Amino acid sequence: MYPQAPPRRRSAYGAPRRKPGCGPRAGIALVMMVGALIAFYGNSQQNPVTGETQRVALNVDQEVALGLQAAPEMAAQYGGAETGTQAAALVRQVGARLVNRTEARTSPYKFNFHLLKDQETINAFALPGGQIFITRALLNRLETEGQLAGVLGHEIGHVIQRHSAEHMARAGLTQGMVNAASVATDGQAGQMAAMIGQTINMRYGRDDELESDRSGLRYMYEAGYDPRALIGVMKILDEASGGGPPEFLSSHPKPANRIQHIQQLIDEQWPGGLPTGLVP
Repeated sequence: MYPQAPPRRRSAYGAPRRKPGCGPRAGIALVMMVGALIAFYGNSQQNPVTGETQRVALNVDQEVALGLQAAPEMAAQYGGAETGTQAAALVRQVGARLVNRTEARTSPYKFNFHLLKDQETINAFALPGGQIFITRALLNRLETEGQLAGVLGHEIGHVIQRHSAEHMARAGLTQGMVNAASVATDGQAGQMAAMIGQTINMRYGRDDELESDRSGLRYMYEAGYDPRALIGVMKILDEASGGGPPEFLSSHPKPANRIQHIQQLIDEQWPGGLPTGLVP
């Protein structure tokens, strides 16, 4: 009679206990994690305007090309671009004034300002490389030229700060970590890791918005507009949002919270008060 192997120890739940160690799945996951980290931290570039070192997924030429390629499709989603009207001309004029009187003029980006026909969706956004959009629905709610300058100045800030390229790099890192977690746990932790990564990237998005508020205020002032007009924009957005989702589940800070932040920035940047003669 052949000797029998001793019975395998079992866990309290009846499953055989695994010997400690690094299995092939964990090893593959580790390689994936290291690769994602190298790709993220190894792609650092100096911002051509601010001089800041940033981790971005695109170079400047790629940003410009991507923005130009995506612009027609984005415009189509909002009813197309409105052209040949006084409103469209005003958007271009205010945008050009902001660019020509600020650091945006020396940037490698080619700014273009588009008015979209959509009269239902209140929105403004910027694509990488300088393509900036505002919907008719938002423009119709604005009360002054200074408020329009606040919206466009904020979007210029996103372009100058290269937020889209930064976000793409962070998203790539997050996805790499999610994929590694899924491989290591046979998919069990993938969903949780994705939720955590999404929350982290939302937080980054809110920080980007506040940074663009700071830049937008400075651009408004340098172009001769009253930075306090941006507070009026936030009040309009707050009224239009109707409360919205909790801030920690939104990529944008609540407009009501941004009002306080903007007022604080104004007090910090102009402690002696703003001069008279600015366009409201």
